[in-house]
Amino acid sequence: MITDKEFTLRLIRQLSQALEKLILDKPEESLMQKELDFDSLMRDIFKLSFTGVASKTKEELIEMVNERQERDHKDYYEMLGNLFYFKGKTENNKDFLDKAKTFYELYLQSSGIFALPVINRISEIKKTLE
Repeated sequence: MITDKEFTLRLIRQLSQALEKLILDKPEESLMQKELDFDSLMRDIFKLSFTGVASKTKEELIEMVNERQERDHKDYYEMLGNLFYFKGKTENNKDFLDKAKTFYELYLQSSGIFALPVINRISEIKKTLE
């Protein structure tokens, strides 16, 4: 039986992968034919709409992640990094890009993974924010 936590983690990973493909301009037709509904996905994950999640400060979002099991933090940080990076780029929103940078840095710390694409995005964001 799939628990609520497992379902949420699966949603987070699927959203992260979908955003990664959008960021890399390699969307899968079947997944991207229907628009991603960020509001419903955010409600399923955080019990808030995307607008509610976006209105939270970085510290509030980090606190929300810290309420989850520590082993899952990297998945949340990667998803939030991808989400705010994608939305920041498409809406030209520097606040979203700043949040993306923070969550990507936390992802690298919590995962212990050397992820060159993420490191490159952080560098790109820093140049944009200057």
